[in-house]
Amino acid sequence: AFLAETAGAEVVKRFTQKLDQANSVTYVGKGKLEEIKEYIRSEEEAEREIGMVIFDDELSAKQIRNIEAELKIKILDRTSLILDIFAMRAQTANAKTQVELAQYKYMLPRLQRLWTHLELDRRIILNRMSLLKDRLAEIDKQKATQRKNRGRLIRVALVGYTNVGKSTLMTLLSKSEVFAENKLFATLDTTVRKVIIENLPFLLSDTVGFIRKLPTDLVDSFKSTLDEVREADLLLHIVDISHPDFEEQIEVVNKTLADIGASGKPMILVF
Repeated sequence: AFLAETAGAEVVKRFTQKLDQANSVTYVGKGKLEEIKEYIRSEEEAEREIGMVIFDDELSAKQIRNIEAELKIKILDRTSLILDIFAMRAQTANAKTQVELAQYKYMLPRLQRLWTHLELDRRIILNRMSLLKDRLAEIDKQKATQRKNRGRLIRVALVGYTNVGKSTLMTLLSKSEVFAENKLFATLDTTVRKVIIENLPFLLSDTVGFIRKLPTDLVDSFKSTLDEVREADLLLHIVDISHPDFEEQIEVVNKTLADIGASGKPMILVF
């Protein structure tokens, strides 16, 4: 729901279903799909039109096709929602390239429902992807050089779930304005600041927030941004202790750190 609101949608109704495993044809069961359809119809009759149904998981091309045919409404899955938010948030060339690559990776297996002249589009997209990969490799090189040039200052990276207050803390510690707002993924690009506390100089970097079920394509595409985390000497794991699910959020961050190969580092939990 918070993802949907961040993307500018208004959430009016939520459906949940307990299943041992998702239905391979329609993700939810037949009865549940009927219930959703009925709700959309009754809202339309009351002149409150529903514009979209969002699923809190990644759907296959087949599932999207079948659900759309049944509900006759735009369907978004969790991954495309997160990609949309990342696309809205991307400011720099680096972030834009990373997001675009992740979007193509997501689109490729789902092409059939988008276009009829499939082979041509596959080729165009694959070419574009290889171009973006080259561009990211180039950016990686530049970033690595920048990191080398910063010399041997101790490097501290702020990590944590999205929207826990990393950027706000960064602003306080570095006494410089860093973009922060109460939305998911407000920070996509790593900000690095030189900070001096009690005559001890170090580099502090603010990184993209983690979230449960973060699409793998995004983690791959954001490699250069996450290098700041990999190369840090110390991680400050920021936790929003007022959040009801803070324990689950800690687990998600630890798992993501393990996924990107940064789990063995010295870490301070900051509540």
